[in-house]
Amino acid sequence: MQNPDREVRPPTDLQADRPHPARMYDYFLGGKDNFPADREAAERAAAGWPNVRKATLENRRFLGRAVRYLAEEAGIRQFLDIGTGIPTANNTHEVAQDVDPRSRVVYVDNDPIVLAHARALLVSAPDGMTTYIDADLREPDRILEHPELSRVLDLEQPVALMLIAILHFVPDEQDPYGIVRKLVGALPSGSYVALTQLTGDFDPYETGRLVRSYRDSGVPLQARSRAEVAPFFEGLELVEPGIEVVSRWRPDPAAPSPFTREEVSVYGAIAKVR
Repeated sequence: MQNPDREVRPPTDLQADRPHPARMYDYFLGGKDNFPADREAAERAAAGWPNVRKATLENRRFLGRAVRYLAEEAGIRQFLDIGTGIPTANNTHEVAQDVDPRSRVVYVDNDPIVLAHARALLVSAPDGMTTYIDADLREPDRILEHPELSRVLDLEQPVALMLIAILHFVPDEQDPYGIVRKLVGALPSGSYVALTQLTGDFDPYETGRLVRSYRDSGVPLQARSRAEVAPFFEGLELVEPGIEVVSRWRPDPAAPSPFTREEVSVYGAIAKVR
């Protein structure tokens, strides 16, 4: 990574005794960058909804297809990835820079373990650039005003805003729709928004158990219906096939998902800023 976040911060409490969504996500993907509290909460979630690992895997596969679409077909060379999570295979910059090594990516997350791994592992191709901002999605002004954002991305040129598996951790009382509007409002015409969101449309009982399990562990989680996902794209132009279960959004014909909509229960979509 080139020129990482230069802010000088005091030592950060890892809060290892509390589960964190990024570390739970890492555990579901088979990673090892998590603590006992994360693993215990993840196992409780899996007991409530055994399909959570399938959904996590398909969500990650959607990220790769979405970035490739944005880079190859839409011609995007700038990405703002909020809710990055702990680095694993096929990260946003790897997929984008495989298409064009000059691609630039700003990663944003608020977990100190993610920060440490991002600085070490999210290394740009020589012709491109990546950086990391330590911030929370619920602080859109802090993200948009951060000097690293303007150093790496030109907000007068199209940007892809990536909100993958993050909005369901922002309950309605924290105004997720207003947050998305604020971020989209800073993007120029020709930009794109890609997001995924847990839904109870296909298996309300089981996903309801998952939501309760997360909340019981102190992690806010909110499933949303298709009708509740649609307002995130208000005023934008949805890319075909629109709002669809992530496993069925432009699936890879060489490696189709073996899972049903009920097993996945995560919506995904990409839309263009007019």
